[in-house]
Amino acid sequence: MRGLLGNRKKVSGLGKVVLVVVALTLLGTLAGCSGSAGNNQGQGVELRLAHFFPSTHPVEVELIKPWAKAIEEATNGKVHITSYPGETLLPANGIYDGVVNGIADIGLSCFSYTRGQFPVLEAFELPGIIYKNSKVASKVAWEGIQQLNPKEVQNTKLMMVFTTGSGDLFTKSPVRNLNDLRGLEVRATGLSAKTLQQLGATPVAMSQAEAYEALSKGVVNGNLGPIEILQGWRQAEVTKFITKTPFLYNTLFFVTMNLDKWNSLDPETQRAIETVNAKFFEEVAIGLWDKQNEAALKWATEQNGMQVIDLTPAETELWSNRVKPIQDEFVNNLNQQGLNGQEALDTVKQLADKYNQLY
Repeated sequence: MRGLLGNRKKVSGLGKVVLVVVALTLLGTLAGCSGSAGNNQGQGVELRLAHFFPSTHPVEVELIKPWAKAIEEATNGKVHITSYPGETLLPANGIYDGVVNGIADIGLSCFSYTRGQFPVLEAFELPGIIYKNSKVASKVAWEGIQQLNPKEVQNTKLMMVFTTGSGDLFTKSPVRNLNDLRGLEVRATGLSAKTLQQLGATPVAMSQAEAYEALSKGVVNGNLGPIEILQGWRQAEVTKFITKTPFLYNTLFFVTMNLDKWNSLDPETQRAIETVNAKFFEEVAIGLWDKQNEAALKWATEQNGMQVIDLTPAETELWSNRVKPIQDEFVNNLNQQGLNGQEALDTVKQLADKYNQLY
């Protein structure tokens, strides 16, 4: 600064103007730097949230939008979250990595869309474990993750997890036994795909956003998932039968934030966000699928004429025995990676017993 202004007497009038502009620019830059040194204190924070659900889905309408608004209010307008539903910012299977890399600040998706990236968390989607409803499964997952503290999710700030609870088979042709399932092309991801393969079906990996078109065109002939997709994703329009298989399925969702972005927030803002997270986890997220499932079943059967098929006790036992080795394989796979597979499985089973009694 002194070097710029010290010889002002020798500078022409135009030169003086230029030097003053330069000086003011430098001062503004310095002021800006000093203002950004306090972990975003006193500044507004704009966060982009990516997810794959349609803009009309309850995840967007009942969870994300009210949650974002509550965070804005709790932080006195400091934090503003803009949601990008329907894969408009990132594809479903790229959301977690997109958050890690800062393409999105926050992301909501399924861990199972990138199978193998979250080996410990696969414990919460294993077949053969009974969850009475989505509340039970969500409580098991959130508490279990806190107990196990797996390294695989420590590269982001995990805000909450929640689940679908148990799911069923939705098909174009009736499935009453394993023979009906053999060779049937069914949309599935993660451990659900492995489970179907164990039962003799042909799993086809794709997101829910792709499933309606695939079913309508006959690319696949069924889907394994929670009842809610029959209405939320309108798949009752392209399937005809519901085979109840409560022992086959559970999908774990995450809401997570870029770690650098989280660490840039001041402690008071972080505490405010975590308080809102806890409230929405308990009051909205854990029961979101239970409410959807009830409404969707009524819509699918009464308005779309879908038929419900209950497996016989003998057939249920046959299916259950067929998928049981997947749990053993899970334990062995984790052990081979230097992780405690039995601990993870036992944690899930113990918490499932606990919360099945509470909910």
